[in-house]
Amino acid sequence: MRYWLFKSEPNKWSWDQQVAKGDAGEEWDGIRNYLARNNMREMEIGDRAFFYHSNIGKEVVGIVEVCALSHPDSTTDDPRWDCVDIKAVKPFKRPVTLAEVKGDPRLSEMSLVTSMRLSVQPVTEEEWKIVCDLGGVDPE
Repeated sequence: MRYWLFKSEPNKWSWDQQVAKGDAGEEWDGIRNYLARNNMREMEIGDRAFFYHSNIGKEVVGIVEVCALSHPDSTTDDPRWDCVDIKAVKPFKRPVTLAEVKGDPRLSEMSLVTSMRLSVQPVTEEEWKIVCDLGGVDPE
């Protein structure tokens, strides 16, 4: 299993909206960055990811799981753009803010710190465990 982080502006797509989609999940569409798209192309069913509220809140609020492999993005006819589907797994007991991540020396190399604008990013297993611990959830 690999780990990832998905960024979403909560006024456009929030954690609560993701949860409401249930086990069917939702297409993570609209990504128009090649690196983010390539990250989604590497994902496998069952990979886990942080759900991060960007711009408003700037915090990790929950864990999602990839439930459909990379496929054409339904929001465009351009064949260059793919997406995956994700479903909510569990909320964090307490959100982990960007300031906390930046302030923790163990997370200084995390993509959230070094590649802040990238909307779909990899997370190492060690980073996964640390952020889950900060959020009060079991990393499994």
